[in-house]
Amino acid sequence: MDAVLYNKLCNILDQYDFEGSVKEIKPITIGHINDTFVVEYDVDGKTVKYLLQWINHNVFKKPVEVMENVVGVTEHIKKKIAEAGGDTEREVLTVFRTSSGENYVKTEDGGHWRVYNFVDDSYSLDGVNSKEDFKMAAIAFGNFQKQLADYPIETLKDTIPNFHNTVSRFNDFKIALEENKSGRKDEATEEIEFVLAREKDCSVLTGMLESGELPLRVTHNDTKLNNVLFDKTTNKPLCVVDLDTVMPGSSLYDFGDSIRFGANTGAEDEKDLSKISLDLDLFKAYVEGYLESAGDSLTENEIEYLPFASKLLTFECGMRFLGDFLNGDVYFKTEYPEHNLVRARTQFKLVADIEAKFSEMQSIVSQVKSRV
Repeated sequence: MDAVLYNKLCNILDQYDFEGSVKEIKPITIGHINDTFVVEYDVDGKTVKYLLQWINHNVFKKPVEVMENVVGVTEHIKKKIAEAGGDTEREVLTVFRTSSGENYVKTEDGGHWRVYNFVDDSYSLDGVNSKEDFKMAAIAFGNFQKQLADYPIETLKDTIPNFHNTVSRFNDFKIALEENKSGRKDEATEEIEFVLAREKDCSVLTGMLESGELPLRVTHNDTKLNNVLFDKTTNKPLCVVDLDTVMPGSSLYDFGDSIRFGANTGAEDEKDLSKISLDLDLFKAYVEGYLESAGDSLTENEIEYLPFASKLLTFECGMRFLGDFLNGDVYFKTEYPEHNLVRARTQFKLVADIEAKFSEMQSIVSQVKSRV
């Protein structure tokens, strides 16, 4: 690390009342959005670690509101853990406050930085290696949902408007199709027809939220497996991390995106579509874990629409990939010209397989619900 950056980080840390002296600052290379560093302090010969993180303002345009959401949610969860006799230092993130009481430090260059606790003896997983892994992740996200079931939702800021508003996403797609900035729409006629044929699906969950048939919930909005910390000793889930996209929404958004990501038998950009399908065993494992931990905090409609959410969130993602392909690859990073089109095709193949297995998915949900 160069001296200029090191001194900048030390100046940020000086605004906190941490005991001891900085021993080492090491960058963490995993994660593609925020810059993160592990800071080690020497406190009377004992090493105490913290996470220092820059909030990427190119992605998160309202970092102050992001921090309000993160602090509100973590403090709410911490109270629940304390009431249950849990470990508040390992089962939830803690946002440390500066000497002046702020939950972030704003630097001269306009950057926003925060400090979290470092959860020792923990690990995360980049992919689903087993049904047990996936079920444990479901337990973590289900517990996250249950802990926040009584959160004052009106205080939560909508930091990325229309993030999972599928009607809005469909309208964005139609604009991309009409403008055809890349000039490539003739390369994707089948995929375009696939999207247009499913327009009615887009308004199902948004309509139910508007009518009150689905409750507005705290949603994580990035329910990948690597956003769960596991205990190295017990291999049980400890806590959910990466809370920057926490916003108001439907619990079904988080569930559906988990299935899209974790129960697909192929990679997100697999070219061989014969390798793409929904693994019903993984779907069942996730339903079991999710309903086991969140079940009694969910409404009947939320449980009934779990299979549909799996389809819709997969469809939404594919639609975004295809829209970006038509726009000229301006949002998602690509490694070759057809990358976004390949991604869209894998999502749509998964959507089609979910449609084919929909009744089986409904049966699984009913069976699991009757047991928990």
